[in-house]
Amino acid sequence: MIESFLIKPHERSSIKHMIGIVSGKCGVGKSFVTSSLACKMQKKGYRTAILDGDITGPSMGKVFGITQKAMGDGELMMPAITKSGIQVVSMNMLLEEDEKPVIWRGQLVSGIIKQFYQEVFWDHVDYMFVDMPPGTSDVPLTIFQSLPLNGIIVVTSPQDLVSMVVEKAINMASMMSVPILGLVENMSYVECPDCGKKIHVFGTSHIDEVAKKYDLPVLGRIPLKQEHALASDQGMIEDLDVSELEDAIACIEKL
Repeated sequence: MIESFLIKPHERSSIKHMIGIVSGKCGVGKSFVTSSLACKMQKKGYRTAILDGDITGPSMGKVFGITQKAMGDGELMMPAITKSGIQVVSMNMLLEEDEKPVIWRGQLVSGIIKQFYQEVFWDHVDYMFVDMPPGTSDVPLTIFQSLPLNGIIVVTSPQDLVSMVVEKAINMASMMSVPILGLVENMSYVECPDCGKKIHVFGTSHIDEVAKKYDLPVLGRIPLKQEHALASDQGMIEDLDVSELEDAIACIEKL
């Protein structure tokens, strides 16, 4: 019998579905996709949550405009609640100063992720999105082994190098027997405001080749837009509606 490393949330918590958002490397917009998916699901009437598993590079507090620090009820930590009702836990909620670096070894980082899952009061969550740390090291491995993921979405960008590392993430998920729901390409193109022409500033996309190779659907191609960056920087991600993620939303709802 294969030993299971899956852990359970606290008995007071309720989480129906859990989706990991994965990337092979930093800088492809994994956190933007995570927050945008959560916002769209919340607007559809689902109770949505985000577990920010990128402990050394947390960004969910910034994109949602969360400035409060962690509070508890004597037993469990309470997640922050965004203006639309999304439950969020991120490492910056535990730091005295947001700019303070988290200089921890992998074992400590893995431990705090488990605590975010087990020692937080997740209140009747329909869909929890886990913003996973990039790469295929021990921390992503902990999440794959410990959290009951119903599936993952892999985020990529058009660069040729990114396609190579994305395949590593896909292969890791397959080895861990975690279903891959599909691929999302961020920063896919820039649309000329005058003529509407799509300009591929990062070169020719390879997402269709990767998708075909692994028999996966492409769930979205998100253009590079100034308003995306501004909304994230200003903590106003909930004011955006990223229409390019409709296929990803439909895929998640099928769970």
